[in-house]
Amino acid sequence: MDIQKYIKVEKVPGGQLEDSVKGENQTNTELLKEEDWEVLLQLEEEYIERLCVQILKFKPDVVITEKGLSDLACHYFSKAGVSGMRRLRKTDNNRIAKACGAVIVNRPDELQQSDVGTGAGIFEVKKIGDEFFAFIVDCKEPKACTVLLRGPSKDLLNEVERNLQDAMSVARNILKNPKLGPGGGATQLTVSATLKQMSSFVEGIEKWPYEAAAIAFEAIPRTLAQNCGVNVIRTMTALQGKHANGEKSWIGIDGNTGVITDVKEKKIGGYLFGLLLLLSFISFAISIFTFVG
Repeated sequence: MDIQKYIKVEKVPGGQLEDSVKGENQTNTELLKEEDWEVLLQLEEEYIERLCVQILKFKPDVVITEKGLSDLACHYFSKAGVSGMRRLRKTDNNRIAKACGAVIVNRPDELQQSDVGTGAGIFEVKKIGDEFFAFIVDCKEPKACTVLLRGPSKDLLNEVERNLQDAMSVARNILKNPKLGPGGGATQLTVSATLKQMSSFVEGIEKWPYEAAAIAFEAIPRTLAQNCGVNVIRTMTALQGKHANGEKSWIGIDGNTGVITDVKEKKIGGYLFGLLLLLSFISFAISIFTFVG
């Protein structure tokens, strides 16, 4: 658990140690005379100037905050040649901090030189369509990023986003559990052929789960053949023949050309986690079906 991220410590001198509590801050100001308003404005300007001086002494190029940024603070930053970004979402601010190596602080007087992110490359603002977007690019060893998708329609962008999420999930799973198997439908065809062989040793209705599972595993290579635009029946027949004896378990479909090929030579792999879960479920279903039967 990140303590600095989820717990803020506010120090108020005076009182007893037992008076320490958790909660939010609330300040009320009561004005009795007209002159008090001018004094209040003067105190506010001095306070903002003091905050800006505390930030500017570290010589930043960009200041980013999740809260508002007053016109006076923008004036001080602009005078010092510093760009300011305000009212960012917390999630965006966390990603920016990880991308440029910065540490998010709650108060300017708590800021240290080590908190300043020095990994950012270029900060620029671009206009895309009718809106302006801020870019922080060319970061050194970033730990987070933003992917900008462009497309002619919202439907296309939604489809690209779904595919991107699937690809990122696969990459994450491989990093967590670095194990791959033959791709191109080769693994599914091998499992299907094995289940068909097992069903030949089973009699009666108990062989039905094996045959049904074998047919279900053929859905992946069949879908690949359909997407490639090849003759599905001929391709599946040829693949089933090569996998029937179990000697050519690396034979699958090249997803780009639709040609039957050795996926090991083409370096076409697939993630095994979902397949292992499916095999476990099928094994459990077969055992239940056999027990009931």
